[in-house]
Amino acid sequence: MSIRSDKELAQLRLIGRIVRKALDSMAAAVRPGITTGELNDIGSRVLSTEGARSAPPFVYGFPADVCISVNEEAIHGIPGTRVLYEGDLVKLDLAAEKNGFYADAAVTVAVGAASQTAKALIRAAENAFGEATRAARVGYRVYDIGRAVEREVKRRGFSVLRDLCGHGVGRGIHEEPSVPNYHDPRSRGRLNEGLVITIEPIIAAGKGRASLQPDRWTVVTDDGSLTAHYEHTIVITRGEPILLTAAA
Repeated sequence: MSIRSDKELAQLRLIGRIVRKALDSMAAAVRPGITTGELNDIGSRVLSTEGARSAPPFVYGFPADVCISVNEEAIHGIPGTRVLYEGDLVKLDLAAEKNGFYADAAVTVAVGAASQTAKALIRAAENAFGEATRAARVGYRVYDIGRAVEREVKRRGFSVLRDLCGHGVGRGIHEEPSVPNYHDPRSRGRLNEGLVITIEPIIAAGKGRASLQPDRWTVVTDDGSLTAHYEHTIVITRGEPILLTAAA
């Protein structure tokens, strides 16, 4: 969507703060011995308390409120009885709705002490997001965002998962435009003021190829390499974008 009023921006800020609060609560609880299902329950309670609801269950039929992916799982992992161990990399990805407005964000958290590769992968995803925001301004093209992401990821020795991308958001969980994490010449659309999108580097320590698993939700790297995911919902402006999900 493109924001048309201060009231719409206020509603988007509200759901953005709720998503951030839920992510922060889950991230703070990550530790060896906790299950992904328990983390999901924490996120669910925050949404319920705030009068919001997770979007994937009612839009797509996803079987939980939070997508929780571990290690080689890149996105859409289904939380349950899986226990987290020291050194695991956990991706917490939450899209939620309140009053007809949606926000979407993700963070990657290391469980206890992480390997140097895991730490570097997390930094690469976060820094790629930061580089992409420099191109997320009025007058730039969508592919400028992807070019910035991929350049930073490659510079750090990692790969983007090209089949996974950002997207428009606001009045729905997934809207136009698609926002690839690489320079796709087909993504020529201009970024207009007020446009609401996600930027979400989804990257791997390996070759950057991944496949959908038999559960028809979880996407896993083909070579078993670690992955990281970092995402915010933003609003395009003439200067720095507004990060709706950046602070609780």
